[in-house]
Amino acid sequence: MTATRQGLPALPHWETPPPDLPGAIREIKTALRARIEDSGRSVEEVFAVVEDRIRARVTEIERMRELGQPVWPVIEYSDIAAGTVGAEQVEAVRRRGCLVVRGHFERSQALLWDTRIVDYVERNGFFEAYRGPADDFFGSVGSQPEIYPIYWSPPQMQARQSARMARVQAFLNSFWRHSSNGVRWFDPGRDALYPDRVRRRPEGADSAGLGPHCDAGTLDLWMTAGYQRAFRHLFDGAVEDYDPWDAAHRTSGAQYPGSTMCSAFRTFQGWTALSDIDHDQGALRTVPIPEAMAYQMLRPLLRDVPEDEMCGVSTDQVFPADPEWHSELLDGLTGIPDVRAGDSVWWHCDLVHGVAPVADQRGWGNVMYIPAAPWCPRNEAYAASVREAFRSGSSPADFPPEHYERDWEGRFSFEQLNETGRRGMGFE
Repeated sequence: MTATRQGLPALPHWETPPPDLPGAIREIKTALRARIEDSGRSVEEVFAVVEDRIRARVTEIERMRELGQPVWPVIEYSDIAAGTVGAEQVEAVRRRGCLVVRGHFERSQALLWDTRIVDYVERNGFFEAYRGPADDFFGSVGSQPEIYPIYWSPPQMQARQSARMARVQAFLNSFWRHSSNGVRWFDPGRDALYPDRVRRRPEGADSAGLGPHCDAGTLDLWMTAGYQRAFRHLFDGAVEDYDPWDAAHRTSGAQYPGSTMCSAFRTFQGWTALSDIDHDQGALRTVPIPEAMAYQMLRPLLRDVPEDEMCGVSTDQVFPADPEWHSELLDGLTGIPDVRAGDSVWWHCDLVHGVAPVADQRGWGNVMYIPAAPWCPRNEAYAASVREAFRSGSSPADFPPEHYERDWEGRFSFEQLNETGRRGMGFE
């Protein structure tokens, strides 16, 4: 085996899912334990460091909830635009890994976009053509249709390429360490335009919600060379040096291909509200602890987990946060505050998150998903497929191939792209 940092042995890795998955899991767990122990520390000792940190954060969050204090940071768009966000607010975002941006767009603009999305889908016969959810995960919500598999409506594209969106994305990207050792991992001032879908949940709907999970990856987080480097501190016995805001090695390696993959590197996942949404109406909730990924990465190495299992993580499934293995984390699960149309909601790409169930929902629950996905090798590579999907009106490569919009009237056109939109898709 070749030597790596600190003289530790190299790890086995698979750049595509191995054919013998249980065997590969046993092999990688054995190798990871040996690597940690070669650093002079035991797996249990390293995990205890992380567990103590997580317990302290969860206790802090629980105390804030008991006192009625807001857990989610809330920042005014006007402060982001003016560069007047205070140091305490910046620290709160760094500590929690999530935030609400108030007034990201004018409320009237967001409500108009919502109406125009309805006009767009109705004019093109979407409801008559709808074939049901092609995505098993989002199909579990129980409200039909709740997730609209459309990507190229004028409202979505106008929001993605707007100057207001670009300012917020640059602000969010700034929380990350984007260069180190002479390598620039991403460009914080230029975002890739990552097309995603729309959620429209009607008043009176019942929805089963979505269970707590991560979207950062699946078994590739342990098994590919790129992610092994990204999470090197966890396996080199230097867990105190692990920084969830360090982009090193995350922006070139891709996830294993499959139905739950994301080809892009996102600093933050996010959505923009197209309606007023109260906190108790089937809203987003997260475990607002960016460091929790260290807990999730090390937990399968403890001896109470079967040797051919990774705490429920597998290919073609989201990364679950399971009460059997992650109960300490789930005690920190905290919902968003009330949001109004035009506000946006953001969470660090590693955060455990889900959607609360709701019965007989009050008001609409409408959002369009727009992340922060800075320009980097991984996102530049995906942009080629985005350009082709845009030209043809197809579903992007990361999503089920439903292609509803190929012949739709009023689809956003190339001529309507501004400079931000063209650069975001790599047209210039």
